[in-house]
Amino acid sequence: MKKLGFDAEKYIEEQSKYILERINEGNHQRLYLEMGGKLIQDKHAMRVLPGFDENAKIKLLQKMKEQTEIIICIYSGAITTNKTRQDFGITYDLEVLRLIDMFRRYHLEINSVVVTRYQDQPAVNMFINKLERRGIRVYKHYYTKGYPTDVDTIVSEEGYGANPYVEVTKPLIVVTGPGGGSGKLATCLSQLYHENARGNKVRYAKFETFPIWNLPLKHPVNIAYEAATVDLKDVNMIDSFHLEAYGKTAVNYNRDLEVFPVVKRIIEKITGQEAEYKSPTDMGVNRAAFGIIDDAVCCEASKQEIIRRYMIAKVNYKKGRIDESSLERAKLLMDDLLLKEQDRVVVAPAREYAEYKRSLDSKRYENVVVMALELPDGTIVTGRSSGRMVAASATILNAIKILANINDEIHLISPNVLSSIQKLKTEILMHERTSLTAEEILSALTISAATNPAAELAASKIPLLRGCRAHCTAILSDRDEQTLQSLGIDVTCDPEYVTTNLYFA
Repeated sequence: MKKLGFDAEKYIEEQSKYILERINEGNHQRLYLEMGGKLIQDKHAMRVLPGFDENAKIKLLQKMKEQTEIIICIYSGAITTNKTRQDFGITYDLEVLRLIDMFRRYHLEINSVVVTRYQDQPAVNMFINKLERRGIRVYKHYYTKGYPTDVDTIVSEEGYGANPYVEVTKPLIVVTGPGGGSGKLATCLSQLYHENARGNKVRYAKFETFPIWNLPLKHPVNIAYEAATVDLKDVNMIDSFHLEAYGKTAVNYNRDLEVFPVVKRIIEKITGQEAEYKSPTDMGVNRAAFGIIDDAVCCEASKQEIIRRYMIAKVNYKKGRIDESSLERAKLLMDDLLLKEQDRVVVAPAREYAEYKRSLDSKRYENVVVMALELPDGTIVTGRSSGRMVAASATILNAIKILANINDEIHLISPNVLSSIQKLKTEILMHERTSLTAEEILSALTISAATNPAAELAASKIPLLRGCRAHCTAILSDRDEQTLQSLGIDVTCDPEYVTTNLYFA
């Protein structure tokens, strides 16, 4: 059993109490709460704070569902570039759809979707049409004229006034999005402008889990946040505004610090009075540090996340998704903590086994791909690619055999069944690759379980793979990556393609 470093129940209690205090302070009609990070299934927080409930934020809101409605923001550029959420391997526009479904599952009211910095492009309009034809209200917000320096223009009919007002009714308006750069802050400030024009007294606050403001600047948990956002160029810094105002050290990040003077002036211009916040930290409601019960466990988990993020960055660079400076930044964060790729325990076994197979027969195993997986008890399991199945498939089968204490020589799936599936792929579906994917192998296994007791026993052990770490010596196909993510397996890869093919790779 993995050690816990975080008390989820204590955190949820402390966090919900603090948010309610912020809502009830003063004589305000409404609070616009910008929620950054992942509102649902926050895998990053769960990895760096072992014990963190990945759905803690949504459970907080569920406690206040009668008072809450949600606005989801998405930057139009994220739609046109197919920006992807790394944890699930899906694009931001699909993540918006997933968020809506998840909020409904928790009986939370979806107010609307706001497309920020709207551009009249086919992909953007198609996304809007898709939502509106399913009964979801969509608002288009435009580039704010005068932003960021001309506050008089920003706070005018030409600036925020050019955006439509999002009609809301509840006292707590949660403004969220599929990821960073979605336009949440701009949407909140635009709403503040329209609310004040209507004579409503409202306020703004921000809920970001990371960086954790009352942990040290170089704490591994905070460095892990930088590693997760290298593509956004986020850098943690001491909040100089907070230090000057209160004489206390607090941690924030560069984008919040850079934009704070502007945000402060905009709020003062909108309300006609001095801003209630003296620092970016003041605007936040994060209480995550109060849930940490074992700092050493969280530090070690965060170091593992920094390694993981670096390895993901190497693959993303190979795929052309990030630039060289982002990769270099990820490497610098590794170096700051004297971390190596081999500190991730599944990396060396995968590479060593691949090298061993090549040493036996360099021609036969020239393109061999190996995956290593760490079981809950620390046992390392490996599997290699073959003409019959990919490395991920072989590793999963080997892992559940060990968990079920089944002899390696026993077939869980009949060779005839595997051959039939391969024939379907190549001769009927006309696929180029014959090796069976992880999803195909799992499907065959569960079907075999109906008549094969060993397969039934092995299939019952699949849930035990959730939370396991794995590493592959080549870049996984999108399909295999998504299957492993669905199983809850935390997988990394070496930045090497299986073949030199550009399309069929």
